[in-house]
Formats: sequence, C-alpha cells, structure tokens
Amino acid sequence: MKIYKKAILPIGFEANAVACGIRKLNKLDLALFYSHAIAKASCKFTSNKILSAPIQVDKQYLKNNRDFKAIIVNSGNANCFTGNFGLRDALQVSKDLGSCLGIKKENILVASTGIIGRRLPVDKIRRAIPKLILGLSSKGIDKAKLAIMTTDTFAKEITVKLNIGRKAITLCGVAKGAGMIAPNMATMLVFILTDANILQGPLNRALDIAVDNSFNCITVDGCMSTNDSVIVLANGVAKNELIERGKNFDLFVQAIKLVSLELAKMVVKDGEGATKFIQIKVNRAKNFREAKKIALSIANSNLFKTAMYGENPNFGRIVASVGASGVEVNEKDLKIKVSPLSKKDINVDVSINRGNSSAVVYTSDLTPEYIKINARYN
Repeated sequence: MKIYKKAILPIGFEANAVACGIRKLNKLDLALFYSHAIAKASCKFTSNKILSAPIQVDKQYLKNNRDFKAIIVNSGNANCFTGNFGLRDALQVSKDLGSCLGIKKENILVASTGIIGRRLPVDKIRRAIPKLILGLSSKGIDKAKLAIMTTDTFAKEITVKLNIGRKAITLCGVAKGAGMIAPNMATMLVFILTDANILQGPLNRALDIAVDNSFNCITVDGCMSTNDSVIVLANGVAKNELIERGKNFDLFVQAIKLVSLELAKMVVKDGEGATKFIQIKVNRAKNFREAKKIALSIANSNLFKTAMYGENPNFGRIVASVGASGVEVNEKDLKIKVSPLSKKDINVDVSINRGNSSAVVYTSDLTPEYIKINARYN
C-alpha cells in the first residue's frame, strides 16, 4: 500500500472548480467531481435533526438509486434553513448540471457549505456550470480541493494505492473542515473517489467502519453542523476482482480507514485557532463505546481544552470529565498520563480498569483566536 500526501484522481475521474461569485474576492467556490463511468455511491450524513437542503435532496436520490456520475459542491453558502426555496434551489442545480452533462439529475449528488440561513444564489451557479464542465480534467482536483474550503487554512488531501489481486486500485480523498467539529459527524465535507470494483453492500460496510473510527472520533469545539457529508464514489474502472468479502474486502477496509483517519486528523490540526493537536486514548474499558464516551467527554471539555492551550497541568479537569461521562469509574482504578504540554502534539492516556477495550479520540485546544474567528464569521 502506497500513501501520497496529495490528491491523485483514480482512473475514470475528473474534477474542476471555478469562482462563480458566491464568495468574495473571486475565490474558487464551485467544484465538480465527475466519473465517466457509472459509480456506486455510499454516503454518511450529519445526525443533526435540521438538515441542509442538499442533504435532503441527496437522501431522496439515494432512496431508489445508488448509481451516480457527479458531485457538485459550493462553498460560501450552506443552503440550510431556507425552506422550500432551498430544496428547489438544490434540485435546480442538479437538474441544470444533469442537462449540461447529458445525465439525469438523480445521477448527481449535491453538497454545500458556508453560511446558514441565506438563499443559495442559483443563477450564479447556473451561469458557471458550462465553464465548470469545460475545464474538467484529471488535474482539476487541485482546484476542486480549494473550492470546498471555508475557514480552512490548508487543503486536506490524501491518496492511497494498493493491489487487489493483480490490479492496482486508487482511493483519493479530499476534505474541508476546521470549525463546528463534533460527532456525529463534524462540520465537514469529505469526498472519497475510487476506481475499485466493489459490491454496494461491502462498500457501505467499509464506509461505516471507516467513519466510526475517524470522523466520528474527532471534535474541535463540540458543535454539530447541518451539512456534514462523507460521500464515496466507486466506479469499478480498475477492473479488479470484485470485492465482496474476505481478504480483498479487508484490504479495501484498511485503505479507506487510512484515508478517512488521515483526513480526520487534518481537520483537527486545522481546527480554528488551534495550536495543539491532542490524542486522547482511553484504555481498559468494558467496550469501545464506553471508552469513546469517556474520551469524548474529555475532548469536549472547554476547561480541559483551555488548560491545554495554557500548558496548565491542571489534570483535575480530566478527572472531572471522566466522571461527567456517566461511566461508573472507581477513583482507585483511574490512571492518567499526559505527555509534555509544551509540545504541539499532546497525548493523553486514561486507564479505568473495567475491561480490555480502548478508543482513541482526536481534538485541539481552545484559543482566543477561535473566539475571534467565530465572532466575525457571517
């Protein structure tokens, strides 16, 4: 398995991005990911009870269809809390793109990120679609990865190549996310493209496993978005032996877990105003769920996060968070170990002596810069 810290599109995929005028200063704000072959789609969305219009449309398309050819994404506007107008706007975008590509609107997934509560400027997107399509290329991923960003300070990208039997397959992942990060899932958009030939069921299971161990194990500020989406397209162009179960499935899971975890870590490292990357591992729990519950209780504590920023060894904040998790922990069994706080990367190890399971959660510190960024975000 080879890992590349850049986005390299798999066979059969192209991408592009343009500045359509949603964002100021002529910034790239509209991206397109396109597969020449029909691709299977697997998606995971936010558990927030208020859903953006794009997610509602995607869920509608996914009910009776798993064959897709494109994903269109805008930044600068979340198209959320916009009522029936928002739904019509998201449907219109997929309809117009489908017309220009010569495919059905139901073969297109839509995604948005940005300000909540503002009407999507559909006319700007419609005017930009022909140019967006005209510029599609295998190198277009370099623009697309930038167009999906909002408060991000760097593009999040990774590519993994491996062999399934005698055929090489590629998984390419790009993501955006820096604030409003909390399971399930964080305020982010993640797009994973692969040329692997895989059945729908195994693809869904692989994504479930990957998300549970990555995007659902990160938190920056404990705030959950309305637009979180992880979308995987698998077009089968690599023509590898069909992935169903067994060794080939295990290899694919290993690859998508790696892509997902690396992207998730990048999201935390780019946390708004963050100066520390913190790994919290809870050991000797009864099960994974219990360990994760304790780890997230620590990671979401503002007192803990500000202590990490101030390099303040007040570990009573960790003790309090363990108890606040609701897990019955005996004080005598609680062991805490923390690496030097002066470092940029900090490891927190907690042992509770209740079993043999563990979980790892990733978070960042909470800084004055986070407040400044979000006080002026509008």
